[in-house]
Amino acid sequence: MTSDAATGRWPDVREIVQVALPLYLSMIAVSLSALVNTAALGRFGTAALAGFGLTAAVCFPAMAAVSGAVRGVMPFIAAEKADPAGVLRVVRNGTWLAVCAGVPGAAAVACVPLLADATGAAVAQLGPFPLLMAGGVLINGFGSMATSGLVALGHSRVVLHAGLAGAACTAVLSPLLVTAAGLGLNGAGIALLISNLVSSTTALLGLRRRLGVRLTGTIDTRVHFGQLLRLAEVGLPMAGTVLVKFGVLGVLAFAAARLSETDIAVHNIATSLVSLMFTAAVAIGQASVPIVSIRASRGDPRGVRRGISAGLLTAMTTLTVICAVIMAFRPFVVPLFTSDPAVASAVTTLLVLVVLVVLGDGLQAILGFGLTGLKRSTPSFVVFAACYGALALAAVPIAEHAGLTGLWVALAVTNLLVATGQGLAFRRESAPSDRVN
Repeated sequence: MTSDAATGRWPDVREIVQVALPLYLSMIAVSLSALVNTAALGRFGTAALAGFGLTAAVCFPAMAAVSGAVRGVMPFIAAEKADPAGVLRVVRNGTWLAVCAGVPGAAAVACVPLLADATGAAVAQLGPFPLLMAGGVLINGFGSMATSGLVALGHSRVVLHAGLAGAACTAVLSPLLVTAAGLGLNGAGIALLISNLVSSTTALLGLRRRLGVRLTGTIDTRVHFGQLLRLAEVGLPMAGTVLVKFGVLGVLAFAAARLSETDIAVHNIATSLVSLMFTAAVAIGQASVPIVSIRASRGDPRGVRRGISAGLLTAMTTLTVICAVIMAFRPFVVPLFTSDPAVASAVTTLLVLVVLVVLGDGLQAILGFGLTGLKRSTPSFVVFAACYGALALAAVPIAEHAGLTGLWVALAVTNLLVATGQGLAFRRESAPSDRVN
């Protein structure tokens, strides 16, 4: 690393932090409000909580996949940042992408009663709840398109406002509707639907103000299939990556559950810790996309690499600090998740591997978003699917022969392999050539 390169990287680090911090705070607020919703359902009754868990097993991956798909607008909006008409054109096509991704996602959630019936779950406890959650998935697709546009334009504070507004709705309405009004599971569905509506509307209105048009001006009744396909070519592999990750993590949970009740409890707590810490990498990765996209559109491969290098530096520093804090305060952190001494001891022992998993996941996330910024997300999906697919096939045998520790070693190695593959793909795609545009 030359001193000039290091000096040129610091402005990128500052820009990434300025965009990523509001995003991260928004994600934390949403996560905390979800805990309030879960607590309200838990106090109402076990059956309601079980119904929520069954629906959430389909809803959350669907919502994440839809959000991943509409993030395909980010590099296109960033590249058109200096051309308001071009940005508006991408937003209009992005609205159709939200429809194309959101409708199948909502349909999958609406079919949860069929899944419950097939698995022998208590369908009577679900009622209209899956339909309410399906509506939330569809609405969230439009909101995610708006937040992606705002991030690409450098207005992530609006995303924070939207996230806080939605989180406040969930935190206030869930206890009122679930327990006070006695609506139970349906009350949670109404609260989450309103929360998604408020958050998405706030983001859409914020985007509208930045574009200087009416809200209806962000909609084009005509479908431009060629332009829509270009967005989908970037967004759909991102959605596929999300689905692969959720699916394989489900396989890992199954493999851990085959060991013992203690092991599955430890695995679930460790997974929760990873998710909590990994959120920072997602925020930083999204903040890196506009920098990469703008420089790629200018034909500046060195600037592209410098931008993603700044993203990696920011992510690794942030994750290292978060991991260090959790390791230092583990006697206080671990008891928040369990009161079982055996589980607490096992989680504490596993924390080193949890840290390695988080750091590897952070590396691959930043490099994956770098490829998204280059509008080349397919290589990222291929690498991810290959490595995580192999992990899925090996998970049960590894767990049987090496226990939970072996399973987490395999996950850490897999994340490192994904990061290596994506790093090689980014190096190839960001090389000086006519492809970087």
